[in-house]
Amino acid sequence: MALKIRKIGITSIGDMGGQVAVRLKKAGYEIFTSLEGRSKRTQALTVKAGVTDCGSIEKLVASVDVIISVLDPAHAVSKAREVAAAIKATGKKIMFVNGNAVAPRTAQEIDGIIRAEGGSCIDGSILRVTTREGKSELRLYVSGPEAAELTQINDEILKIRVVGEKVGNASALKMCYGAFTKGALALGVELLLASHKLGVADEVAAEFEDTQPEVYKWILGRTIGMAPKAYRYVPEMLEVATTFEDAGMTRRMLEGAADMFEMLAKTPLAKETPEESKEKGRKGKEIIKALAEGKA
Repeated sequence: MALKIRKIGITSIGDMGGQVAVRLKKAGYEIFTSLEGRSKRTQALTVKAGVTDCGSIEKLVASVDVIISVLDPAHAVSKAREVAAAIKATGKKIMFVNGNAVAPRTAQEIDGIIRAEGGSCIDGSILRVTTREGKSELRLYVSGPEAAELTQINDEILKIRVVGEKVGNASALKMCYGAFTKGALALGVELLLASHKLGVADEVAAEFEDTQPEVYKWILGRTIGMAPKAYRYVPEMLEVATTFEDAGMTRRMLEGAADMFEMLAKTPLAKETPEESKEKGRKGKEIIKALAEGKA
């Protein structure tokens, strides 16, 4: 392998970025970030994860071998432009891993932005999963000409999986998977809200518990902590819509999911941080009822 990875930058130490940082540190890598312009929550999570702040993006680029971009997909392209400008300014030809939930078309745009300034780029997508054996894993799917470079990362929880040399393959996998995990969640929450508004909530719940108990449990479980992340799900669903449209299918189902998350993002629950939401200890049924009654 041409690149020996020792120092890794992560664009944002949020929920997912923080978990990736912790695993990479356990695997023996030095982890850095840029806190310039970041929120107090991100600053606190960075300290908690034991990640070194470089200050600016330019200093981050100058300090690392690889940058993994993990943030709100609405800012994926603009962050790539920041990093590309820093590559040009510093002359440091780093590897950039786009780990954001974006359409293959967007991944290819990002690839072009980074390569135009002399950097290398890997298309990536991160899935947080529980296997059928009950094991928790973070799976970083990667694709592109240099994707195999990342297989030198070895960790028991953070798994690197190469899905070919075509830029966009890793993003396509994420889009298809996310279409279910978040698209189905949007439908599930919407139908449960509708059942309350139509006066048949108890009957619908009883039918689900009798005939679709695992589905019902999944919807209610995913509802917990959903609202604080809803704003990020909006652009992700729109990226999925673009992916499906580019594949010759309809984008409208996923646009509907985006509408649902946009509505949730405007509720009082969405103003809480994920940590605050977790501390409340609300059950899924409570959240649905409160949302339906306009009390959340």
